[in-house]
Amino acid sequence: MKTKRLFAMGLAMMMSSMSFVGCQQSGGNGDTIRIGASFDLTGSCAQYGIAASNGAKLAIEEYNAAGSILGKQIDFILEDNKANQQDATNAFKKLVENDKVVAFIGSDISSTTETIAHLAAEKNIPMITPTGTKEGITAIGNNIFRACYIDPAQGELLAKFATEDLSATKVAMLVNSESDYSSGIAEAFEELFVANGGEIVRTEKYGSNDVDFKPILTNIKNANPEVIVIPDYYETIANIATQAREIGITATLIGGDGWDGVTEKTVNNPEVVEGSYFVNHYTVEDTSDIVQNFITSYKGKYNEEPNAFAALGYDAARIMLEAIKTAGSTEADAVVAAMQNTSLACVTGDVTFDENRNPVKSVSVIRIENGENKLYKKLDAVK
Repeated sequence: MKTKRLFAMGLAMMMSSMSFVGCQQSGGNGDTIRIGASFDLTGSCAQYGIAASNGAKLAIEEYNAAGSILGKQIDFILEDNKANQQDATNAFKKLVENDKVVAFIGSDISSTTETIAHLAAEKNIPMITPTGTKEGITAIGNNIFRACYIDPAQGELLAKFATEDLSATKVAMLVNSESDYSSGIAEAFEELFVANGGEIVRTEKYGSNDVDFKPILTNIKNANPEVIVIPDYYETIANIATQAREIGITATLIGGDGWDGVTEKTVNNPEVVEGSYFVNHYTVEDTSDIVQNFITSYKGKYNEEPNAFAALGYDAARIMLEAIKTAGSTEADAVVAAMQNTSLACVTGDVTFDENRNPVKSVSVIRIENGENKLYKKLDAVK
């Protein structure tokens, strides 16, 4: 599995480099539309960045094959930000100052996305993040949009699900105190769950570099919760779940979209996440034409099944390109106005935007069964 992932990362970086060379040859002479992007391709969250950028590239290639937009081909210029805020800053400045991009897609995690959003707002560059879920990101500027739902929405959905579907009354939470993503979901979960009559019997916090969770898991076990909320990313989830089961915790584990990828991380011990639930943006079990056509195209190009980050990258690129088409121009204010009025059937749901430029669309609850992500139910659009 590790060899396969390293190969995929290398392939993604090679393709990124090829795309960049092609863009340089275009010369910026007005014959192309330059779209910039920055994702983590080699850092700690590369599984997310590679998938999201691959989805965006696929969408752009499909538009180019169909005749592109405004009579021009699209140059997609991709930079690696390594999940680092300084690298994200440098990448964005290069894309705007040197490559003269007219729009931007990215980033993947909230920290780098927030950094870039401040720069994009200063330059009035239309921007859409596929997967930056921190609530305040779009408030940075009227030109900042996202294709994913926000962290508090995930927390509220999980609270409703824990109460109504799992009939939970006693819940514990494990929170990464150094992660806005983790804290944002946990805070929203606690507020709604308690308002609905539930009790948070224990909250334990840890840091991003922690690897030994058994001491705080022992405290959780002693509180005897029915459900444990763990809002973090897949690598940490796999570690926590493994240690939780080792010390005899049997409570149901639930979390947000950062869980996407945990089944790969637990392929050798799938029992540790068996019966867990997480909210996500889409599922390959959706039988609609738009979803199945996307899956077929993605598999054909990358020889792997697309995860939610790939689907969101694909949708984000389509939203941006359709806005440029609708605007009939690459002029920033016209593109932003067209994006605000988006009404588009996407892989992750039929998308419109609220007044804060967050998408209004359906979401999926995923249950892990026998090492696979299965659609448990779909929830109404988050508003």
